[in-house]
Parts: sequence; structure tokens; C-alpha cells
Amino acid sequence: MSSPARVPLAPERPPGAAPRALAPDLARGVMLLAIAFAHAPLFVLDPEHGSTLANRIADAFQLLFVTNHARPMFAFLFGYGMVQLLHRQAERGQDPVAVRKLVRRRGWWLIVIGVLHAVVLIPLDILAAYGLAAVVLAGLLRRKDATLLWVAGVSFLGATALVGAAMGYVFTADMPSMQVPLGATPWELVGDRLTGLPYGIVIGTIMVIPGVVIGMWAGRRRVLDEPERHRRFLTRAAVITTVVSVAGAIPLVLIGTGLWTPSGATQWLAAFAQPLTGYPGGIGMAAIIALVAIRVGRRPGRLTTAVTALGQRSMSLYLFQSVAFMAVFAPYGLGLQDDLGTAGALGVAAVTWLVSLALAEAMRRAGYRGPAEVLLRRLSYRRSSAR
Repeated sequence: MSSPARVPLAPERPPGAAPRALAPDLARGVMLLAIAFAHAPLFVLDPEHGSTLANRIADAFQLLFVTNHARPMFAFLFGYGMVQLLHRQAERGQDPVAVRKLVRRRGWWLIVIGVLHAVVLIPLDILAAYGLAAVVLAGLLRRKDATLLWVAGVSFLGATALVGAAMGYVFTADMPSMQVPLGATPWELVGDRLTGLPYGIVIGTIMVIPGVVIGMWAGRRRVLDEPERHRRFLTRAAVITTVVSVAGAIPLVLIGTGLWTPSGATQWLAAFAQPLTGYPGGIGMAAIIALVAIRVGRRPGRLTTAVTALGQRSMSLYLFQSVAFMAVFAPYGLGLQDDLGTAGALGVAAVTWLVSLALAEAMRRAGYRGPAEVLLRRLSYRRSSAR
């Protein structure tokens, strides 16, 4: 039996290509804002607290552009980054087996860091799920495109069914998507988190696999590294995915804001339509940012430079978000979980992102990499691996 077709380790790079492309880092910086918007509202105990109009607008914004959008965008960029790592190591002469081991080693350490993050800080970790995805999917890095697309398609159906069922339950039960149990004692929190963590990691991994695989497919073509070459494709992808995503979310927006009360079956259909279209919408956000990068990359301004610096330190500043949210919402911090609704939580998310932006720019000017990135690199790279 003949071995399956494989792709080359790295495509040919054009002469004079920049060592680090703008679009991927810019997208990762913006991605952290989407993650902040997705996570902050989960800390409030009463999403309806405060201005009803402001909370309705915030709910609509969440369903149109954040819920089930931030995660696919993160997944897409994570998979894209796996291929970027593959290319860098191939250019340094590493063989495929060594690179695959490196990817898996990084994945295992991401799981460790993610578990510690979930136990010590908040049970909203996404690092462990991506670490497990890296371990599971490392073998696909050199498989043919058809294999990637099949895996993406099959996993997309499973992930959408899972998320849609969760969304349907949330709306039919008339309850918020998640509550962070901050009222318990520290030991009770640790026990509860350790008990549910393996289940959460597996479910989270199932949810992110489609985006990771599509990111690997895009990484092979350097879609974000060379956006000028792919401008037409990026434009079409951005327009189509955004239109489809918004259209698919509108029914749930109408339900969530109280403007429409459909029958049970219709409500469930709306709950499945939102994640079904949200997946491509989240990936389309990366395409939009790549198009922006074409324009701003010619003469990067201060904001572009700062957001890029944030994207280069995305793991460190993602962990900073958890610290900031605990300080703001937890009873042993400012205790604002009882005083803010969804709109107020989005305000906290925006301020947190701006603070992280300032921190990233300060680290850039001082010549410091993100501490979490440095730690992961030291843990993952062995002397037998290329540096």
C-alpha cells in the first residue's frame, strides 16, 4: 500500500521576505479584545443589571460578533501558528519527525499551563484545549490538503452540534451561558474545577478542532503572511463570511433581546444557526484584519505597532485578562460581579484590553518578550531541538 501524499515542509519564500509578517500578529492582538468581550460577561451574576437598553445592545453585539466568533478566530490563528512553526523549523533544517515532536511537546506544556490557569485563577481556560488539539492534530501537519478539509468538515459538524445544543439549552432554560462560582471557599473552588476540568478540556478541544485545521490549511498558503498576494480571496472570504454570520445570528439576537418569542422547535433551529454561521464569521474576522494589514503595513502607526506587540505576547496578556477580571469581579477584589450587567462587563473588557495594549507596548519598547511565551519556549525546546 502506498503511503499517503504529503505536503512539503515549507513552501518557497520569496526573496527579501520579512522574517515576521504583520497580519498574524495584528490579528492575535485584536483577537484578545474578542476574547475579553466573550469572557467578561460570564463573571456578572445578573446580566440584566443596569440600563435595559444598554444591555440589550450589548447582547445583540455579543451574538452578532463575539459569541461563537472569538473561539473560531483563536482556533484559526492557533492552527496557522502551528504551520508557521513548521516553516521556521524547516528553514533551520529540522526534519519532520523532530518538528512534530516539538509541536506535541508544546501542546503538552500548554495543557499543563492551562490546567494551572483554570485551577488557580478562573475555570474559563482555553489554553489546555488548544494544547490537546496540538497533540492530536500534529500528525496532520504534512498530510495532503484533502485530508485537512475532510477533518475540518467532519469536526465542524460535530462541534456545531455540540455548541448548538448548549446554546439551545441556555435559551430554553432562560439562564445565562455560564456562572463563575466565586462565592465558594478556595478549596471548594479547586475541588470543583479539578472535577470538571478533564470534561471541559475534551469538550473545548472538540469545539476548536475545525478552526485549527482550517488555520493549518491557510498557513500552508501563507494567506496572512502574504495578504497582498491573496487580496481577492481575502476580500471574498471577509464579505461572504460576515454576511452569512450576521444573517445566521439575527434570529437568536431577536430571541435574546426579547423582540421575538418563537415556538420551541424554531428556537432550537435559531440556536444551531448561530454557531453554524459563527464559525466562518470568526475566521472571516482574521481575513478582515489581513486586509487592514495591507493598508496599515505600509506606514504602521502607533496603534498598529501596539496591537502587533500585543499579538506577539498574546498568551501572556490572555493570562493577564484573567488576573484583571478576578481583581474587578471577585468578592475578594472590587466585587463588581453584583453591580454590573452585560454592558458594564463589556466596558470592563474594553478597559482591560487597553491596559494590556499599554503593557505590550511597554514590553516592546523595553525589548521584553511575554513571560508566558518565554516560559513555554524554554519548556518546549530541548538542546536536541533546533533553536
